[in-house]
Amino acid sequence: MEELPSDFIKGEQCLDCERWESDHEWKGVLRQNVSLYQYNDFLKEYLARYKYRGDYVLAKPFASILKNYIEKSEFDLVTPIPLSNDRLYERGFNQSTALLEEAEVRPSRLLTRSHSEKQSKKTRWERLQQEQVFQLGEGGVDGKRVLLFDDIYTTGTTLRQAAKLLKEAGASEVSSLTLARG
Repeated sequence: MEELPSDFIKGEQCLDCERWESDHEWKGVLRQNVSLYQYNDFLKEYLARYKYRGDYVLAKPFASILKNYIEKSEFDLVTPIPLSNDRLYERGFNQSTALLEEAEVRPSRLLTRSHSEKQSKKTRWERLQQEQVFQLGEGGVDGKRVLLFDDIYTTGTTLRQAAKLLKEAGASEVSSLTLARG
């Protein structure tokens, strides 16, 4: 896991997490996010080939690090950030689910997602103003420690929306793991 540069950290928190935690609506919703890599030009192209061009085999190099992180963690459930049915149809697969499966992690299907404009097409401000797009899916979370998994952390909105819904449904703790941090 790559470390953030020191000018992006205050104490033991990144500045983004500190900003989220200062908002009473979002305070304590997401315990922490761990990103395995920095989202650089190489990873941007790599993940674009994987996600948008369906080069499914590109998930393999991440399997070992994902499996090791998840096995060492103490979460009851691991759930990928879902795609809407429309987006799933366009891509043919959920990139986050596929990464987990490649790492031999059986994901829970705790969430579903309504269709919205592509996140990559939105500005930071538009992402932050977005209405809740998640609904509860299969399985209960009452008293469970949940790990959300997504490919890229950009603004944190997607992960926090999902975490908020899971906390409201009774999850005792929600953290997130992302492949890369933008």
